[in-house]
Amino acid sequence: MRTRMTAAAATLTTAVALLLSSCGGSDTEDSAKDKIAGADMGASASASPSASASEDSIERPEIKLPKDIENVFEDGSTGDAKKDAVLADNERRVNSIDEAIVVDAEKHPALEFYSKDDALMSAVTYVKSFYDNGRSFTGKTRYYDREVTLAKDGSASVTYCMDATGTYPKDRATGKVDRSVKASSSDYVFYNTRLEKNSEGVWQTTSVSSTEAAKRCM
Repeated sequence: MRTRMTAAAATLTTAVALLLSSCGGSDTEDSAKDKIAGADMGASASASPSASASEDSIERPEIKLPKDIENVFEDGSTGDAKKDAVLADNERRVNSIDEAIVVDAEKHPALEFYSKDDALMSAVTYVKSFYDNGRSFTGKTRYYDREVTLAKDGSASVTYCMDATGTYPKDRATGKVDRSVKASSSDYVFYNTRLEKNSEGVWQTTSVSSTEAAKRCM
């Protein structure tokens, strides 16, 4: 019910390049640090950390989501420490995108901390679409059937399903939630992501593809 476009639909390189320039950044790293246009509504009040505490020594940006946002991640433990680390950073990336959408703040450092290259550009475009349309969202999103594959080149892939039938569109200016929106097959999305481990030990998502109304997720 989020009634939003998927990240994959926002990956046109030319459009993204223009977006990053309009945000005041000359490259992808600077752009994600700049303010995403939108009214300052102070949505971070009463927020709490959205990701599990990390047991590693990496200094991570704190991710805070309002109490009306609930992301449920299933299949978080595989028994393999490396795969679990990949899944943990996949979870943090998802939360970082939602934080950038629902929390009006000058900067969203977690967004580029967990995304880079095409995945960062598509995430910025995706987030900006909400501000441009004066929208946000509220409710519960479920992520499931999460699987990790480790590649010989050191990268990893994570595939997973998203069920957004428990979310509703929200007006940014008034805060009014539209609960009249009915769930549809497009609320079930299948994602295929590629991640690379950077010098700090963070698994950053570098590319994302998605399929709406994915039968395998219903």
